[in-house]
Amino acid sequence: MQGRRARAERQGGKALLWAAVGGVALSSTPMMAEELHTSRFGLYGSAGLLDMPTAEAAPDGQLSLSHTRFGPVRRTTLAFQILPRLSGSLSYSGTENLTDEFDVYWDRTFDLSYQLFDEGTYRPAVSLGLRDLMGTSLLGSEYIVATKSVGERLRVTGGLGWGRLATQNDLGFSIGNRDGDLRDTGGTLNYDQWFRGPVGAFGGLSYDLNDKLTVLAEYSSDAYLAETERGIVTHNSPFNVGLSYHITPHITATASYLYGDMFGFGITGFLNPKTPAVKGGLEPAPIPVMQRPSRSADALGWSGAWIEDGTDAPAIRKALARAMAKEGLELEAMSLTATRAEVRFNNTRFAARAEALGRLSRLMSRAFPPSVETFVMTEVVEGVPTQSTIVPRTGVERLEFEPAGQMLAVTQFADPRALPSDPLVRLDDVYPRLHWSVSPYLTASVFDPESPLRADIGLRGKVNYELMPGLSLRASTSVRLSGNIADEDVSVDDTTLPPVRSEAPYYSNQVQLENLTANWYGHPAENIFTRASVGYLERMYGGVSGEVLWKKSASRLALGAEVNYALKRDFDDLFGFGDYDIVTGHVSGYYDMGNGFHGQVDVGRYLAGDWGATFSVDREFNNGWRVGAYATLTDVPFDEFGEGSFDKGIRISMPSDWFAGTPTTERNDFLLQSLTRDGGARLNVQGRLYERIRGTQQPEIEDRWGRYWR
Repeated sequence: MQGRRARAERQGGKALLWAAVGGVALSSTPMMAEELHTSRFGLYGSAGLLDMPTAEAAPDGQLSLSHTRFGPVRRTTLAFQILPRLSGSLSYSGTENLTDEFDVYWDRTFDLSYQLFDEGTYRPAVSLGLRDLMGTSLLGSEYIVATKSVGERLRVTGGLGWGRLATQNDLGFSIGNRDGDLRDTGGTLNYDQWFRGPVGAFGGLSYDLNDKLTVLAEYSSDAYLAETERGIVTHNSPFNVGLSYHITPHITATASYLYGDMFGFGITGFLNPKTPAVKGGLEPAPIPVMQRPSRSADALGWSGAWIEDGTDAPAIRKALARAMAKEGLELEAMSLTATRAEVRFNNTRFAARAEALGRLSRLMSRAFPPSVETFVMTEVVEGVPTQSTIVPRTGVERLEFEPAGQMLAVTQFADPRALPSDPLVRLDDVYPRLHWSVSPYLTASVFDPESPLRADIGLRGKVNYELMPGLSLRASTSVRLSGNIADEDVSVDDTTLPPVRSEAPYYSNQVQLENLTANWYGHPAENIFTRASVGYLERMYGGVSGEVLWKKSASRLALGAEVNYALKRDFDDLFGFGDYDIVTGHVSGYYDMGNGFHGQVDVGRYLAGDWGATFSVDREFNNGWRVGAYATLTDVPFDEFGEGSFDKGIRISMPSDWFAGTPTTERNDFLLQSLTRDGGARLNVQGRLYERIRGTQQPEIEDRWGRYWR
């Protein structure tokens, strides 16, 4: 009976499989050529039916977070549509009783999928994928899969798989040899196994009953060998069925019955940085441009009435400062001649610098005499002028209701040091000045096998006290209200490295002085910026940090160098130091690759004394979102580094105005990285130059120029 049942399952599975493959290959339903998009994800948190992948892709730029449970397995996945055809996902999977060592065996996996072809009238979409391409290989597999729409509701999928996706329905041949042994630490590319070994086939169908509910059916090529050998999964059937339901436009839930033995449930939330949470924006409308009288070009009729001593008009300066303050712009200094006015300002509100410039140009049209034709708006960061934007007043008047691109065409950008200097008059009460904030914080620690998620919540206070242009005192203090990061085990695998980061949990005190520094910023020459910091540089280290940056306003390239003398701080004494010190430093290159991608390379010495380089790539959206990844490779051997083999991570930076709909320069940064190790560790110095400078310069201003007239 059992043998006959098994044969019936195999034959029935092949019938479904070949029906799926045949539907993909032979479908003649006319359809416009388009990308095959989905907002539904399988058990791996990426485009799929249930346990099997599809050739679908999420909309470009979409981020999703999913959690699935089935049988002894739980999995949390963060996925990102990196490019219209390329998607990546990071998963953290736990399997109960898979080993004798852990009650739950936790495994990190990184997957990639690339859509080779879009769907056409008769052609299916085709994707190539890698699962667990640099992990322990427990979930390692590769596949090529095709998906085709048949009508408006049915999608048919068929594919071939290797590795784990070839343990069921083996087609009877192999491509090379495959090592099925698990790796102890993971973290390195297992390219020697890709598309090797036996080949299995899988397929399935999805049918939209309506706009919210989808029926799913698949024939799986995964036999769950390791799980069945441990007796934690009973694999009775290769058939899986399920239902997917769109709870809201941004949340999908899936229920499934898998392998004839277990039920599954998953929920996915997703958003797209391209689509703001609040449409349009909630900021007050700007004041309109004031048009000049027709005789405005006659400078002789105005110079004596508006300008005192040919340099400045105090009444204009004070009135402009009051008007700018209402817009979140702080006037620092001003120069005024008969035909030219320069305003140096500090922007405290607008993450989109173009919006700050547009509002300031409106105010300048009202503040200055009609003879003034040239407006120069120079942004100041940390007391240092970083970028001058030059606009003709005639353009401001004429193009207020035209597309922003027309205004950009008549706008110029320059380093303030490259411009002719008119006498500047500084406001009397600009310095010293104080900026402060108090806000809640959430700090998370992930990937610890003993406790996959640890977190602290509390309050953080920040102070930036600017004594004079370029000189400031910065401090940050946190008060932990609840959390368990301090309970994390700080033991490290066999290593000779000093514990420069692995002791981080010891610094999760209830009250923590995160940093307290004196900082000196300068702009000593054209395109050259400098920073010097001394004090408690970060939570774990104090010392001295110096930095120089070459950044030309219009250039995609920037070069920098940093040198630090770091002393390890005491665990318990807020102001004390330990007995470890080191000189570290890096030479850095930054490059805007275009199309929203940005690269960075840092080469130098790290906190543990190791030498190497960090490589970073970020996708940056015009609205301020950033999603990226980094990897650090040093002279520390992989086995000495410990689990994960080398430091790497995924980072996401979200502008607060995207969620709130009101202008703000605040950001929310998240970092997902492998377990905290000591190799490749770098100081977390606040206020590094590149991020402070480049946001004010031409390329980023142009990226968001569409907000100039907002």
